[in-house]
Amino acid sequence: MSWTPTLTDREGPVYLRIVAALAADIESGRLVRGQQLPTHRELARTLGIDLTTVTRAYTEARQRGLTQTRAGQGTFVVECLSFPRRSSYQTPDVDLSMILPPQPLDSDLEGRLTRGLAAIQREVGFSVLLTYRDPRTCQAECNIAAEWLRSRIADARGDRLVIFPGTQNAIFNLLETLTSPGDVVLTEALTYPGLRAAAGYAGVRLVGVPMDEDGVVPAALEEACRRYAPKAVYLVPTIHNPTTATMPLPRRQEVAEVLRRNDVLLLEDDAYGALEPEAVPLASLIPERTYFMASLSKCIAPGFRVSFGLTPDHASKERLAAALRASVQMPMPLTVALVTRWLQDGSANAIIDAVRAEAAARQKLAASALARHPYYAHPNGHHIWIPLLGDWTSTEFASHVQGQGLAVVTSEPFAVDRVSPHAVRISLGAATSRSDLIRALNFVAAALNHQLTKSV
Repeated sequence: MSWTPTLTDREGPVYLRIVAALAADIESGRLVRGQQLPTHRELARTLGIDLTTVTRAYTEARQRGLTQTRAGQGTFVVECLSFPRRSSYQTPDVDLSMILPPQPLDSDLEGRLTRGLAAIQREVGFSVLLTYRDPRTCQAECNIAAEWLRSRIADARGDRLVIFPGTQNAIFNLLETLTSPGDVVLTEALTYPGLRAAAGYAGVRLVGVPMDEDGVVPAALEEACRRYAPKAVYLVPTIHNPTTATMPLPRRQEVAEVLRRNDVLLLEDDAYGALEPEAVPLASLIPERTYFMASLSKCIAPGFRVSFGLTPDHASKERLAAALRASVQMPMPLTVALVTRWLQDGSANAIIDAVRAEAAARQKLAASALARHPYYAHPNGHHIWIPLLGDWTSTEFASHVQGQGLAVVTSEPFAVDRVSPHAVRISLGAATSRSDLIRALNFVAAALNHQLTKSV
């Protein structure tokens, strides 16, 4: 299992370069038929790349007929040429790997986009929005965003808000601003992979804190704060990714008190908060120590790349605005103008209402299809979290369903301390239609039920 592909002499996406190297090494005789390949994690570590990239490469290789997966043993070069081959650029029939908001017709997203841009062109013109702008001078837009946030955070103010080109950029700048290499940041035991990526670049050590069905466990958080003296704690308290856990108010109050008592800063990622507007942000409970990030990616569409970062005070805003300018200069002014217009005229809330209703309808489809199998979900969420029973491992299950044209995400990319449960995340919003989703869910249910039958 010592095979290491050579990628530097190839072009294109990394996962396709791995597949091309595999094919070349089989043809040259460097790899022999029946030879076992490195595990996904081993190859990712060797190449210094993300685990999901290797999983995607191995899946593509198997779909081309180059490899086969043996349950409980690993991945092997095929021993004959009878396996089905697929085009190198063919995508899964249904891709449920990315958390995307569904786009129901009644959201009228494209119509609102067309009318909003036409109004901007008519009223102010595009030219003024196609030049450089200092993030610190966007006070009017910040005030509009703060007013929109006040429905959930009563003391939100524009002089404490920074508009970022997406929450990933906000997380990166927060780590660069608030931490130094070697510092510890606490987070849930399973966390957003984007945080892991940003922490790796910043040289920050992430430590996972145990969770239960209500989110991070306060007693475990207290112990970790005392043991590690962290610079900050990163949490997704509402519709957690990937587990879907949503903290009830008493849990939020306990967590807030732990952070206050230990004098620790909080980075609150509210990516899904608009889908559960009744949830009380932790930023409302401990505003003096919370950096709150509200994204539009999961409640409207990811392509807008607009995230609102609410800081504890004006000085914190100034530091983050400077970091933003140093990293990406500014968010896209035209997109910010469109989004803030929608916040003012009610379009944003109308789109979110439609997306939330569609998400709820899709959750009911999942409940029907997966009635025989336990899983975790939020009634308005875009994804579900399925613990695997029987003999399935995460990788084996993902490979099995991907062989039938269905893409899901395993638990490994979320694990902070390299210990991950056997579970998969399935995005319900990614399917382009309810009929596609039903077809995909029925196949997932068949795979799960078959394994349950075998284990009885």
